[in-house]
Amino acid sequence: LVGSEMCIRDSSYNKIRGQHACHNDLMLNKILKDDWGFDGVVVTDWGGCHDTREAALNGLDLEMGSYTNGLTSESAFTYDDYYLADPYIDMLRKGEVPMSTLDDKVRRLLRLNFRTAMNRNKPFGSIHSPEHYAVAEAIGDEAIVLLKNAPVSKKGKQLLPIDPGMYKSILVVGDNAVRMLNEGGGSSELKVKDMVSPLQGMKDLYGDKVKFAQGYVAGRPMYDAVEEIPQAVTDSLRAEAVAMAKDADLVVLFGGLNKNTNQDCEAADRLEYGLPFGQPELIKDLQAVNPNLVVVLLSGNAVEMPWEPSVPAIVQGWYLGTMGGKSLANVLSGRVNPSGKLPFSFPVKLEDNGAHSFGEICYPGDSINEKYLEDILVGYRWHDTKKIAPKYSFGHGLSYTDFTYSDAKADVKEIADGGTVNISVTIKNTGDREGKETLQLYIGDDKASVLRPVKELKAFAKINLAPGQSETVTFPVTVNDLKYYDEATSSWKAEPGKFTAYIGSSSTDIRAKVNFTLK
Repeated sequence: LVGSEMCIRDSSYNKIRGQHACHNDLMLNKILKDDWGFDGVVVTDWGGCHDTREAALNGLDLEMGSYTNGLTSESAFTYDDYYLADPYIDMLRKGEVPMSTLDDKVRRLLRLNFRTAMNRNKPFGSIHSPEHYAVAEAIGDEAIVLLKNAPVSKKGKQLLPIDPGMYKSILVVGDNAVRMLNEGGGSSELKVKDMVSPLQGMKDLYGDKVKFAQGYVAGRPMYDAVEEIPQAVTDSLRAEAVAMAKDADLVVLFGGLNKNTNQDCEAADRLEYGLPFGQPELIKDLQAVNPNLVVVLLSGNAVEMPWEPSVPAIVQGWYLGTMGGKSLANVLSGRVNPSGKLPFSFPVKLEDNGAHSFGEICYPGDSINEKYLEDILVGYRWHDTKKIAPKYSFGHGLSYTDFTYSDAKADVKEIADGGTVNISVTIKNTGDREGKETLQLYIGDDKASVLRPVKELKAFAKINLAPGQSETVTFPVTVNDLKYYDEATSSWKAEPGKFTAYIGSSSTDIRAKVNFTLK
């Protein structure tokens, strides 16, 4: 584990091979603490502890939750009834579990405290400062992903960025344009001092040119209930937006998901892969009356896009926090050149995802068991190996400029244990704007004796280039980067043979390949 992973780990609720994850001997003792050398603290997710003996012996360090047993019952002395409270003390006094288990937990908690709260070298902090908001905006600027940017007509120019000189009226549509997306979601809900909405961000840049129509309504952000919206309300809001879109020069829809139950909210799954609240119909109707349509998806997940072919510009805007509206306006206007990349693939349909391709035993399971039959082929590894093209691939993200890759090479043709091969490539900004590109290095074992993906991401580098500027980027690859985990021997192994280094702008946009051999 790297340094940032050595401090604290939060365990999940599910069982793995018959034991709950938060006190699982295999996962916490044997792998996390023994094999990986983790010397930090393992904490339950809220109310995730279920057994005092297993919690004492199997690697859990700190129990968190509400009510007396971490989840369900309540008494006047709630903390005393936690699994790692009086029941644990009782077992220690009776000698049913060794005192060394308590020593280890206390030692880890003190170590965490010394590294954080008691660290004498830590600087003084502040909250809600101008510097915080500047950082929030910068992070948002870098994170936004331009999924698609096509011209409306064959001979026209790309729809984005929005040139204020071209449009006298800009219609902003969507519940997410004004919704406080920090609210809801359960434990992810945040209280903020200031919040710039997408609508406000657009008005700050384009002024009176911006008009607003809600288009759809999603209801209150309730944790364990869903507010039903009358169909008449949905139809009325859609009709209003479509009527206003006819008279606008440009339409920007801020849609996607939100933090409501059955959306991007804990404790309940999404009910559909498509956009909720009648958004597909809204997009279709808006595009029918105004082809100058930009769809901005605010979500933490992929969505189905049957409407994608008819929409010229699509932006993945995530949940960007306090300065999200400002960052979105920065990118849409071209003040900031988009440089974000997708951290996961967007499947065309739900069944294209490995976790959904084997039927209900994988999801939602049989109420007791849920099997991960995709094995190690998670995400882009599944799409690559099974040759299932995603709608938008892992690592994808466009720019308002263009980049070329050239002169990819390895400094050696063969490496042995302990050696390094340096893979280099030259990238050039061939467009007319300054921009950033994230080069991605994937490695594939050409002929493995075990199941391995076609390729796996091993390194990446984000490079800022002025128009016409070029830079050579070098990625060192060691034998450790070639290894897989051998379950039979509980060790990491690399098999001698031929390997391929793939260099690209995404997992599917590979610009160069370099071959080398492990002796």
